[in-house]
Amino acid sequence: MSQQNPATLKVGAIGGGQLARMMTVPAINLAIDFKVLAEAEGSSAALAATQVGDYNQLDVVREFAGTVDVITFDHEHVPMAVLEPLEAAGVNVQPPSNALAFAQNKLHMRQKLGALGLPMPDWAQIEDAHTLDAFINAHGGVAILKTPIGGYDGKGVRVVKSSEDAADWLNNLAAYGGSLLAEEKVDFVRELAQLSARRPSGEFAAWPLVQTIQENGVCSVVLAPAPNASESVLEQTAQIAKSVAEGLGVTGVLAVELFEARDGRILINELAMRPHNSGHFTIEGSVTSQFEQHLRAVLDLPLGSTEMRATHAVMVNLLGVDDKNNFVQAYPAALVAHPTVKIHTYGKGARAGRKMGHITVVGDSAEAILAEAKGAAAVLLRG
Repeated sequence: MSQQNPATLKVGAIGGGQLARMMTVPAINLAIDFKVLAEAEGSSAALAATQVGDYNQLDVVREFAGTVDVITFDHEHVPMAVLEPLEAAGVNVQPPSNALAFAQNKLHMRQKLGALGLPMPDWAQIEDAHTLDAFINAHGGVAILKTPIGGYDGKGVRVVKSSEDAADWLNNLAAYGGSLLAEEKVDFVRELAQLSARRPSGEFAAWPLVQTIQENGVCSVVLAPAPNASESVLEQTAQIAKSVAEGLGVTGVLAVELFEARDGRILINELAMRPHNSGHFTIEGSVTSQFEQHLRAVLDLPLGSTEMRATHAVMVNLLGVDDKNNFVQAYPAALVAHPTVKIHTYGKGARAGRKMGHITVVGDSAEAILAEAKGAAAVLLRG
């Protein structure tokens, strides 16, 4: 009977989504014993799901943590009341809870980034209608209002022109931690994302800056590298990512979502402390993918090269069109018509608007590979 090598590195990811799913292949390549605590049977990361349970329950997560060397995440929603006792008991959690806390609460994030002197939109903590109306009036009659906890992919965000537009949120502040976050509505030229990774021992590496294009609040297209970015912007965004990672104590992959404002400012919009949609292109487009890098980083292994493997890479998200088409039936037509594309589907049940997969194409012509990716996506979406 074969026995497992006692030196095998063991990583456990909490969350059974597509990010954990895409960590599986590099884990196999590096002979990492990769486990997943999934929320339900049949999750996207089902192949690696060694335990199914509620990540809100300390006993469940403690049992899972006992099977691995380090805990990491597919999402940022594990409560501090679960993570802090684990860390106190010696469990290796990466990124640590004191960093993850800033990804869980946007108000705390803004406060910390402000203390670090990092560039952000104007913002204010909102606890009543009067304060919100005053902020709106001071910013041209419009603001972006966010729930500090729980929002993602366009959820928990709305444009408001008066406090009446947020009456439901203001009347239920307890559900959002007691406050809301108001931000200036930035007049931006485009949205950018700076992906990086950091080890607990301090090594830092950044990928090329990318441009992201949103559709209904969800990332639709990623262009790598960001077209026509000046050297000063590239230097600034890389330094922002490093300052955030070091200042907040982030380990693993960090995505800093940014606005390039029409007045020239580069402003931090959101943070994600895990592999991120803006970095899916790295699977084919970079020497080291964000998923391999995340595993290396949380294990405190040397980081890999973030150089691009081609001049350009483009990623197009596959968003569900109905409750039937999971794209698989269209593979033959898409693969014949578009042989240079790489298709990634996430093993999810079909649902309109759901992130069901993505397509990546790399090459020397940004225009040609974008057309190729969109063409393949159109074939798949038709079913």
